[in-house]
Amino acid sequence: MSWWILVRFLHVLSAALWVGGQLAVSLVVLPMARRLLEADERAEMLSGIGRRFGLITVAVFLPVQIATGVALAVHFGVTWSALGEPGYGRTLAVKLALFAVVMVAAASHGWAHGRGRAVFARAMAIASLAGSVGIVLVATALPSA
Repeated sequence: MSWWILVRFLHVLSAALWVGGQLAVSLVVLPMARRLLEADERAEMLSGIGRRFGLITVAVFLPVQIATGVALAVHFGVTWSALGEPGYGRTLAVKLALFAVVMVAAASHGWAHGRGRAVFARAMAIASLAGSVGIVLVATALPSA
């Protein structure tokens, strides 16, 4: 196994945990919390889950994604100018743009939730999840070698 396979594995694993975590909270935890918990308990539990997920995102997911993503781009010889060229560069540029949008949406969700702006927080959560799934879709178009 080469070093680059391990780097790519860590990149994909971190992304899978990020997107999988969003899906698990949205499709499993949230519906159960709505069904089984009173409003106060539900708010406290979901707030705690959100804070924990945000902390893990900032402490683990983001550093791993950025470090491995930059390493892979350098390994593949991607330059700033290559991001505008058809093929790998442009596909990577779309992935990076979506990543930036998702990070802004996720941060906005946390901010809005903390300020009690439930409708905006929900919209940002949905945008973050949809964008994350979009990143996975775009990433499948990138060649592995």
